[in-house]
Amino acid sequence: MFKSLDINENEESKTTPSGEAERVKCLIIGSGPAGYTAAIYAARANLSPVMYEGLQPGGQLTTTTEVENYPGYPEGVTGPVMMEDFKKQAQRFGADVRWGMATKVDFSGDIHKVWIDDSKLIEAESVIIATGATAKYLGLEDEKKYAGGGVSACATCDGFFYRGKDVAVVGGGDTAAEEAMYLAGLCNKVYMIVRRDVLRASRVMAERTKKTPNIEILWQHQTKGLYGENGVVEGAKLVKNLGEPDEQEVDIKIDGFFLAIGHKPNSDIFKDYLETDSVGYISTIPGTSQTKVPGVFACGDVQDSHYRQAVTAAGSGCMAAIDAERFLSEKNG
Repeated sequence: MFKSLDINENEESKTTPSGEAERVKCLIIGSGPAGYTAAIYAARANLSPVMYEGLQPGGQLTTTTEVENYPGYPEGVTGPVMMEDFKKQAQRFGADVRWGMATKVDFSGDIHKVWIDDSKLIEAESVIIATGATAKYLGLEDEKKYAGGGVSACATCDGFFYRGKDVAVVGGGDTAAEEAMYLAGLCNKVYMIVRRDVLRASRVMAERTKKTPNIEILWQHQTKGLYGENGVVEGAKLVKNLGEPDEQEVDIKIDGFFLAIGHKPNSDIFKDYLETDSVGYISTIPGTSQTKVPGVFACGDVQDSHYRQAVTAAGSGCMAAIDAERFLSEKNG
């Protein structure tokens, strides 16, 4: 959602059309549950937050058809409607929500500089990063075709809709094993589609997965495509032993197809200034949203590699706004 661009010396000098940078107390980069919640709390704290939503306003949740596990929506709600509610609430308290994408940052000074769409310069006393993470997909056209109709990248979010049905999980690491185990408690049968002849998951998770009666591991299988009618998944076409003399096509009947091959945090433009783990998740001081740069905070999926839920993202957005307000209070006396 947020990309890193090479900007030459002339481009770095670009600011607003008037030739001057815009100065703000609190800049929020990214939307979604974390960003919008941060905006709500920051606005109520009189920080006059300015938010740039990025290429996908509302974040990953806007690709989710039904959300049933977020408190306050007893009948459930669609992801886009829920995010629009968050946005309206932030705007009601005075958050300035804008369209635009952060393309470059400079966190080397006391005032943090952020370029929007490679042109407009924002100078912020505090910055809240809520750029999220992007689920990795196989790159099949069918993944787009059946998005919201059986294809998901979050078993915890969507597994409930497949109770008593047959599903497949793609992947062989800890995430895939955990999602398969979770789905096994809900579904009739869970296929694990594994490229190799071993699981990359930890030994404990691998053993648990293998011992679960309704999990069938399809070793050395790769997904060729999905099929179904009216935009709903009914099965998957697989290839076993791809490229080998005994290569063969396999057809499995499933209602849900879960990707569990990892996420990529949208943190590339911040890596010159902030600490990240080996995958790219931004590191924060435990128990806070504070990064190693004073006045720069991170919340939501860009710093959470473990939970990745709307409710935990919203909670961390609240933390970021409170941390930013306290930072500014101490700084400005």
